[in-house]
Amino acid sequence: MTDKHETFPGGIGALLPQYQKRRALLTHAPGQELPPLDVDFKTLAAQPLPAQELPRPEGLSRVAKKRHMLLGELAGHSELALLHGLLVSHLRKHTYPDEAPALFLRLWAEEEEWLLKNLPTRWLISAVITFAEHGQTETDRNLAARMNMLFSVMKIFEAERCFSGLPPQEPFRIQDRNKSPLPMGMKDFSVLKGDLEAHLLAPLWRDAKHAPAIGNLVRRLLTAMNEDDGTVFRRFALMRDTAALTRP
Repeated sequence: MTDKHETFPGGIGALLPQYQKRRALLTHAPGQELPPLDVDFKTLAAQPLPAQELPRPEGLSRVAKKRHMLLGELAGHSELALLHGLLVSHLRKHTYPDEAPALFLRLWAEEEEWLLKNLPTRWLISAVITFAEHGQTETDRNLAARMNMLFSVMKIFEAERCFSGLPPQEPFRIQDRNKSPLPMGMKDFSVLKGDLEAHLLAPLWRDAKHAPAIGNLVRRLLTAMNEDDGTVFRRFALMRDTAALTRP
């Protein structure tokens, strides 16, 4: 048997150290703990964030560095949006403060409407991914894990497409299609007649109806994706429209 070149030398298992490193505990200094579980969310929602101090002070703990970063990313938002960002950041690690899961779940249970209205879409995606490990029901965890896979794969292929030189709103020309086979022996996808998109997305929409904690969040994200003009799904739709107009 001839040796095969590997995309990831050493196999997929060799990626584990990199994966583990990104999930290391966010350490903090005294006074930087999460608020108590009974914190008043309404008060935090009404409290604007202070301006980000630049340049970033030296000697900050990992939690303080994260807060500093969030102050820039969430400028114009409130302390409640920042608390949500900190909770997500903690819960994406292997180790986190004991109160973090309960505080995150209480926040979504009591302030779902506010969160859906005020959080940037990027943080709604991060929230649904967090439910994959910390949802209270198997339905929520399963659906969140599938949403995680969807958005992770979307991010990978949309990032690669940036190197095509074309804006995300511009579809490829059908006549330029390369007829090389798909990798790993996968069956080709018919852009014009295939139903892979329906098989991928429709079950997520359907199952959101039965997910008690994240159903509304999932449908909000799928609706946002449907309305975004820069996704692979929109480009395929434009290609189908063009083919229909040119079809004899």
